[in-house]
Formats: sequence, structure tokens, C-alpha cells
Amino acid sequence: MDTKWYTGVGDDGYTGVLGRERVPKYADRPAACGTVDEASALLGLARVQAHDKQVRQLLLAIQRDLHKMMADLATLPETATRPAWLSADRLTWLEQKTDALGKRVEMPRAFIVPGDSLGGARLEVARTVVRRAERLVARLTHNGELRDDTPLKYLNRLSSLLFVMARVEDRAEGVEAFTLAVED
Repeated sequence: MDTKWYTGVGDDGYTGVLGRERVPKYADRPAACGTVDEASALLGLARVQAHDKQVRQLLLAIQRDLHKMMADLATLPETATRPAWLSADRLTWLEQKTDALGKRVEMPRAFIVPGDSLGGARLEVARTVVRRAERLVARLTHNGELRDDTPLKYLNRLSSLLFVMARVEDRAEGVEAFTLAVED
């Protein structure tokens, strides 16, 4: 069986979104989807090499949430025919997981310099990409281009959870995070 792994449809620099024919690949909606996809890929890299079992399990659940989010980001509000894929109750889930993991580590007293452990550094890189996605999703939200603000709130909460996960991975690898005091 000959399977084609490419279509060539996007060769013109346009892509499809749910409910509209084609938009430029650099438009806000595909940029946000692409950045969330990038964050998910980085979380996959962090997951495959994470030392802490709970971190691995949470990262897989988060990746599944991000795939739901991408479907929501690709859907125009005026053409939506079903409820949002990513439900608002996932915000509470993120807060609960952040609180639970946060009890395992101490809050740093100064700025963290990423790079004390490979696992922590991977999660910090993913966190920065999540923050970039958050900025792009904020634009869509503020322009009224999304059904609700759940994706924006989810990304904001996720960056906090990833910060805590990075500290958990630092500890799992036997190091304490290096902090940079303001006066240094």
C-alpha cells in the first residue's frame, strides 16, 4: 500500500482552520496552535527523560489537554458545533496538581537560573514556550476570537505547574536549584 505522507496543500503559505477556508500560516490562530504544538513536543521530550514518575504522568495528561486546546484554538466561535474540547474544570486540576507538587519542594527565595539538572532545564524551556503560547492566545482572547478564556487561563496555570515540576526534577536529580539574588 502506498501511503502519501504529504499533501502539498500548504505550499502556498496558507492553512485551514475549522470553520473557514484558508488563512495565512502566520496569522494569529495558526501561530497560537503551532506554539501550543511546540510546547507539547517539548513536554514530550521532558516526559521521556523525567526522573520523577508523577512528573511523567502529569506531563502526558497535560499533552492530552494541549491537543484538546489546539482543537479549540482552530475553531472559529461562530462556526462551533460542539462544546469546547478543553473544559474549564482542568483549571482546578492544574491548581490541585501544582499545590500537591509544591509541597514536595521549597519556594525559591530569589530568581532561578535554569540548568541545574537536565530534567529541570527541559521543563524550564517548555515553560518559556508555554508563556509564548499564552501571549498569542491572549491576543485571540482579547480580540474575541475564542469561545471562552479557558485556553488562556490554562496556559497561565500551566506555566506555574511547570516551574514547580522543574524544581521537582532538580530534586529528583539530586540538585537544588541555583538562585540568583537580586543584589548579585
